[in-house]
Amino acid sequence: MTHARHDHEDPAPAAHDHAHDGTSAGSHAHGPACAGGHDHLHSHDHDHGHDHDHGDHAAHAGHGHGHAHSHAHGHGHSHAPADFGRAFVIGIALNFGFVVVEAVYGVLAHSLSLVADAGHNLSDVLSLLAAWIASLLVKRLPTRRRTFGLRRSSILASLFNALVLLIGIGAIAWEAISRLRDPTPVASGTVMAVAAVGIAINGFTAWLFASGRHGDVNIRGAFLHMLADALISLGVVLAALAMRYTGWSWLDPAVSLAIVLAIAWGTWDLLRESLDLALDAVPRHIDPTRVEDWLAGLPGVQAVHDLHIWGMSTTEVALTVHLVKPDATIDDALLARIHRELHARFRIDHATVQFELGDEAHPCERAPAAVV
Repeated sequence: MTHARHDHEDPAPAAHDHAHDGTSAGSHAHGPACAGGHDHLHSHDHDHGHDHDHGDHAAHAGHGHGHAHSHAHGHGHSHAPADFGRAFVIGIALNFGFVVVEAVYGVLAHSLSLVADAGHNLSDVLSLLAAWIASLLVKRLPTRRRTFGLRRSSILASLFNALVLLIGIGAIAWEAISRLRDPTPVASGTVMAVAAVGIAINGFTAWLFASGRHGDVNIRGAFLHMLADALISLGVVLAALAMRYTGWSWLDPAVSLAIVLAIAWGTWDLLRESLDLALDAVPRHIDPTRVEDWLAGLPGVQAVHDLHIWGMSTTEVALTVHLVKPDATIDDALLARIHRELHARFRIDHATVQFELGDEAHPCERAPAAVV
């Protein structure tokens, strides 16, 4: 896709520069360019209130046709996500204890609603545990083999959580339908007391994750699970109260089916987003067309192609792109601006930018939209 050039320049803020050897720790291995010789510039933009560029200007011999590419590989780090380790520990401990209490009293009271909710809460404990482990793994430093570290583990954890929930609610629905055909009397007083405890525990656990629900699909999943559990427990209390005064035993399995529907509604969206991230789809909060238009409007850029945007984790986003810039100069100020504004405008943390001359005699093989 080719865009008309926009003639404007924005001044870049002052930055301090220092050079380093290309073989030092933290260097990245990159594949071959489209054609011609090339220069490399690695710039890192950190969220510490200051910018600094690392230049590795190693000139390589071209192919004798005066055509050169310059590649700029920038890495912007937001140092997210926030640490919810304490919230995970408290949430796991409270919910596991409640699972035991709820299962015991559900069996004693012959309440499928309580047993169903205990099963769901157990899946929540496993989900919280998986999310907690993933939140620790994403902080592991990259290695030569795993150049992005273990960031994708948070995506796998959210996908695992969604699948476990769907399997669990399927089993609950099957049992509830069977119980509707043959309702069993329920000790409504016991059901109300245990469910009331669940409202308090699940509500408090949801509050622990409330502050992080907008920026991390893992944390959002934990928050939604706990909030849904609190509301479901409220439904169990109301059903038990209704059974006490009406004697309608069918209300217990009916509430169980309502629990299944409520969980399925919230889980389906979590599954879809987790699957998208696992398949390297563009994260929901980013409009790729807006990103492409913004890149096309940069000074000196005449065309944009081979644009890819994907989630490295549930909180970090990566981008790679080829920019056609006929002046063939490596512009440190422009690179710093690109990395800074991609983070500020689109929450893209890790950008790799390749500049090209746009020589028609040596076209980039990645330029066609159908080529990945």
